[in-house]
Amino acid sequence: MSRNTADRLTVFSDREEPRSPPREQTVSVVGLGYIGLPTAAILADRGYRVHGVDVRPDVVATINGGGIHIHEPHLDALVAKVVRSGRLTASTRPGEADVHFLCVPTPINADTSADLSYVEAAARSIRPHVRRGNLIILESTSPPGTTERIVAPHAVPPEFEVGRDVFVSHCPERVLPGRILIEAVENDRIVGGMTTRCAEKTRRFYEMFVTGGIFTTSATAAETAKLVENSFRDVNIAFANELSMMCDQLGIDVHEIIELANRHPRVNILSPGPGVGGHCISVDPWFLVHACPEQTPLIRQARGVNNHKPHVVLRRIVDAARARGARTIGCLGLAYKADVDDLRESPSLEIVRELRAMDEFELLVCEPYVVANRFTEFPLTDLDDVLRRSDVLALLTDHAPFRNLPFETLQGKSVVDPRGTWRRTLREGGAAKSLPRAA
Repeated sequence: MSRNTADRLTVFSDREEPRSPPREQTVSVVGLGYIGLPTAAILADRGYRVHGVDVRPDVVATINGGGIHIHEPHLDALVAKVVRSGRLTASTRPGEADVHFLCVPTPINADTSADLSYVEAAARSIRPHVRRGNLIILESTSPPGTTERIVAPHAVPPEFEVGRDVFVSHCPERVLPGRILIEAVENDRIVGGMTTRCAEKTRRFYEMFVTGGIFTTSATAAETAKLVENSFRDVNIAFANELSMMCDQLGIDVHEIIELANRHPRVNILSPGPGVGGHCISVDPWFLVHACPEQTPLIRQARGVNNHKPHVVLRRIVDAARARGARTIGCLGLAYKADVDDLRESPSLEIVRELRAMDEFELLVCEPYVVANRFTEFPLTDLDDVLRRSDVLALLTDHAPFRNLPFETLQGKSVVDPRGTWRRTLREGGAAKSLPRAA
């Protein structure tokens, strides 16, 4: 993207743009990761003066230099633009602001319970800087009750009353990696206030930069709604993954079965894959399970199915290698989904780690979206090398550089393709005769 294009870049749709900020309002964004940094950049582009906060000095230095540390389309140009304008600065320390955003991680512990230490630390960090009239917004996806039990007690000074002096809300992000700059603005948003006044004040703030619908409710309802959204998707993916294991047992093609079943006007089965990853779908259902363990057996079972799927794919790869006496396995992709660099909870990375731990095969791994000097766990190999040297080829993440490989590059190899991405290529290239059936 050229500098001229970057200067023209707008994150708003063709619909009516939000109103301008009422004055030179300042916004603090604590946590400059996959959600915090795009949010900070969007707000700065809208006219707010934004102070970004992150505990990692290298991230702060990168952003203050006009760069980014994550992969997201057009984010580099937008960050460079707002840093150059002076509207976005970053620091390791919070400061005073009119609006405080908390966009920190909410991972799970070993027992799948929520680790809310980052949320608590972020809330404590802004407390010395909270002033009368401030708005505090938790965007991090959180278990029901987090805003009320963690954020408000630790962020709001005791002399202030929530809903009268300081306003606290939860507004969960609802964006798809790869489309964050679009969806953070255009998607409908849920605003959950600790009081009605909190919700209304938060709604008015979001109207300044969101073109989608804004729906107000309680903080706990907003927290729950986001978890329900991702749990719904997890359950549906689990159904597809369970079908893939069933069809493998029956010796039939799950992708064909799904295509045929989806001919029914009221059936829309998703596609299976190597598992479920990312910081949302693979984590959020556990928050509901732990909140209501007796009422969520289906959600718990779906998590079990999706967590088991990487081990099934791993076994297919190992069986394919052993069946042909292969020594070299090529693994394509480490990220949890196509065309992003996000490795959090990635089933692809889990499969590769387990293959490496076996120490039985030479493993070649290609991940085009991960910067090599930021990933030091094991070496990465370029795509041409992987294709040339591998006897077995496993497509774990269907990145764009992998999707349309010509048949000649796959010919003669054992192929494991849990996503079904290469089905047409293999079929049209006469794969049924020259290649084992794709897993």
